[in-house]
Amino acid sequence: MYWQSPGPDNTRPTMEAALARAKELGIKHIVVASNTGETVEPLLEMGALEARINVVCVTHHVGYASPGADQMARENRQRLAARGVQLLTTTHLFANVERAITNKFGGLYPGGIISHTLRTMGQGVKVAYEIAVMALDAGLIPHGEEIVSVAGTGRGADTALVLLPAHAKNFFDTVCLEIICKPRARK
Repeated sequence: MYWQSPGPDNTRPTMEAALARAKELGIKHIVVASNTGETVEPLLEMGALEARINVVCVTHHVGYASPGADQMARENRQRLAARGVQLLTTTHLFANVERAITNKFGGLYPGGIISHTLRTMGQGVKVAYEIAVMALDAGLIPHGEEIVSVAGTGRGADTALVLLPAHAKNFFDTVCLEIICKPRARK
């Protein structure tokens, strides 16, 4: 499926497509990018947890928006965790310490090159790859199993991929098996 434009208006249909494809393929793990927890809600309303699907929510790292600030309210963290969602807040795979070098001295380094390359297929594709590897490295999804990774362009969700993620140290072994949906047009 290709959405006519990116953005949060695609969140519900993206989650519907992601959950339906996960069920069709027998996939038991869905990784979702969400800074506030709002993007995960439609997936939960659709019964992902009741279908025994492991839902992992990957947030921006603390300090992303401003020093020391966590974009997900404590109440949202507690509510999602109480419902069975696993939460991951950590350094972004492609940003790590290389971003400090870029910010201080300029230039572009391997993580940035990989990010920009993946963005040629859309911001959501880049984020879907990134969060899948982060969740794998954190031990929140199993190695060697297909997963559905859901991300977006800015806010909400507009991209869903079936991935076989590899650990960061073997990133180029990550395989995109299917594009479930993504925006056709870019902002």
